[in-house]
Amino acid sequence: MRASSPIFAALFALFLTNAAAQPNPAGAYQSVDPLIGTGEDGHTFPGATVPFGMVQLSPDTQIRHFRQSYKWAAGYRYEDSTILGFSHTHFSGAGHSDLGDFLLQPIAGTVRLDPGTPDTPGSGYGARFSHSTERAEPGYYAVTLEDGGVKVELTATARAGVHRYQFPASQPAHVLLDLRSSIYNYPGKVLWSRIRVRPDGSVTGMRETRGWAPGRQLYFAMRFSRPLTGQELHDREPLPQEYAGFKGPGTSPSNVASIEGRGLIGVFHFGQLNGPLVVELALSPVSEENAIANLDSEVPSFDFDSVRAAARRAWESALAVLDIDAAPDMRKNLYTALYHALMAPSTAGDIDGSHRGPDNQVHRAAGFHFVSTFSLWDTYRAEQPLMTLLEPDSRTNDVVRSLVDSQRNSPFGILPIWQFQGLETWCMIGYHSVPEIADAYMKGIRGYDAEQALNAMVASARYGPYGHLADYIRLGYVPVDIDPEGASQTVEYAYDDWTIARMARAMGRTAIAEEFEKRSRNWRNVFDAKTGFVRPRLASGEFPEPFDPARAGNGSGFTEGNSWQYSWYQPHDEAELIRLLGGDDKLVAKLDAMFEAKVNPKDYANVEDISGMIGQYIHGNEPSHHLAYLYNYAGQPWRTQERLKQIVESQYRATPDGLVGNDDLGQMSAWLIYTALGFYPVAPGSNEYVIGRPFVSRATLHLPNGKEFRIVTVNLSDGNRYVASVTLNGQPLTRSFVRHEEILRGGELRFTMSDKPATGWARRPADRPYSMSPYR
Repeated sequence: MRASSPIFAALFALFLTNAAAQPNPAGAYQSVDPLIGTGEDGHTFPGATVPFGMVQLSPDTQIRHFRQSYKWAAGYRYEDSTILGFSHTHFSGAGHSDLGDFLLQPIAGTVRLDPGTPDTPGSGYGARFSHSTERAEPGYYAVTLEDGGVKVELTATARAGVHRYQFPASQPAHVLLDLRSSIYNYPGKVLWSRIRVRPDGSVTGMRETRGWAPGRQLYFAMRFSRPLTGQELHDREPLPQEYAGFKGPGTSPSNVASIEGRGLIGVFHFGQLNGPLVVELALSPVSEENAIANLDSEVPSFDFDSVRAAARRAWESALAVLDIDAAPDMRKNLYTALYHALMAPSTAGDIDGSHRGPDNQVHRAAGFHFVSTFSLWDTYRAEQPLMTLLEPDSRTNDVVRSLVDSQRNSPFGILPIWQFQGLETWCMIGYHSVPEIADAYMKGIRGYDAEQALNAMVASARYGPYGHLADYIRLGYVPVDIDPEGASQTVEYAYDDWTIARMARAMGRTAIAEEFEKRSRNWRNVFDAKTGFVRPRLASGEFPEPFDPARAGNGSGFTEGNSWQYSWYQPHDEAELIRLLGGDDKLVAKLDAMFEAKVNPKDYANVEDISGMIGQYIHGNEPSHHLAYLYNYAGQPWRTQERLKQIVESQYRATPDGLVGNDDLGQMSAWLIYTALGFYPVAPGSNEYVIGRPFVSRATLHLPNGKEFRIVTVNLSDGNRYVASVTLNGQPLTRSFVRHEEILRGGELRFTMSDKPATGWARRPADRPYSMSPYR
């Protein structure tokens, strides 16, 4: 008999917090559409997962060579008509990719060992499907495979995927396991793999891949609700095999109980079935035995319906933190955005706390849950700050402790940059673990060793070999003739440094605070007052000529953007930008020029992730996400309100192609949630949210401390795009920001809308959002 896990129960208890007395959680659940973002470049997946789960069990419609895989970063695209199978790991909205581990495909009748091509039905194990038989909801996915007539249902626990297959009674039933299949694939990506059929009929194995994270090992344990009538284990080695070793027991694929190699396929036979077949598969980053333990703990029987019901309850509880009254499409978009925001960072440890660190060694988390999938260049901006409002403090404490644990086990002694399953990928720029930790500390979330956390932040920011930090420390900027993304690196480092200074100052670490306050002003070293733009700068100190602020791509000085997007990236010091530009009107004029620019698409032909363009504003990529809110810093919040309406109406739709760019592990979704509520964290670490305008009639945040914060909008309509007045707990609010602690105290933020701008509201410098430099 399989023992239940107190750790798994505790994980589910996280999602049950605040569940009592919340109105109609099923209504929130039913408003989610997991198919939103599965078309165009949203890169979301429609399959089954639980909040922050290790498993994302979802269909894969095409697996291509990694150079052709961008459109299939989540394995599935809505416009495809063929399903290759159902794999157990996927990113939600990533701009680069990997995973697609342990693909299973149920087959009725003849078995083919290769996937075939979508253009030639029947050429492989891939099967056609129709959206008319497809059903996607949080924690559950179903579809009927037209080739073979197999009905597939999927659900999940934190560490296990559960399949239920209904085969035609007239055809023999098989389940194919393809360890060759991998998102962003290429010949030789699988370094080694293993399939082992155990005496009790369970199947275990592993594979190690060289993908986005090098040397990533993942293990599995799989069980079937029906006895095997036979099996075949094949090795379709993709590379020239110079040394084959000696033959072990077994003379054919059908009588081999265990196989190792780089091109493994398992086929498991069940004969003709008169009822459903349930397949359970659990993951572990550590070992096959740990995968078995995870399976024993989380799926104690072959009860698909009970697992599905538990997954639904977990999602209903997680989604019930926010009650929304809005137009139908907006409500659907917002609850789907919340669903996407509650997927990562994901569980990355076994039930006993074992996990892999960035040294690729096994470690054990004591007193916290180890999480990974840190898309930090994206999520520090709004996704993780949103979690501090919606999730219990224990969730953010797990994030901070996992980051610090990774720094301690890093061969380089630095915090994660872009990490998944505990391994570093070195993707993107900055050291953006730092603002996530500082934001938590400044908000009073302290369930970790703060001294240890600050030391980890400082060690990362002083590590010279990373991202040309040695040059940044020596010169005050990263020269473009040393690094082709030097201008972007400089301004992002400066913001990160400010967050270190904020935390150090709050802790009384004066020397560290002064060091990083000085560094936080380094953004000015790449700002050219003559042109009014952040520019790449040479090691000699000169700005290279000629200068074109629209130039993007390799050697431009910028990361996935250009000077138009990055010249505003000093979220901690916008008052100083206003001074350098020459005053409030100059900032407003420059923002208008950005939004209204005529853009030549050729400027971005060779730049990834550029989508959702409004002039030079690029909503599909994160450096633009705070820009509409900057009018507030110039005392003209009504201009922010105009721009937000323009952005929301053009960038989000309640359809599969409804996300204009990658959701980026919840950041695009978090932007919409914050914006719809009427405020946004321009500078995480400041404890302030800049007020925009709401897109909901009413909303209630059920806060982690048990209190409620309500947003009420009076006179909301399409024609009333401006905020006429704002009150906080019945008192007029003259400033264009609200503080984190004001939200946590509970109460009501009330907006009255109008068709005319309130040009006198929040104009005074004292009523503008935080800036480390004073307004003049």
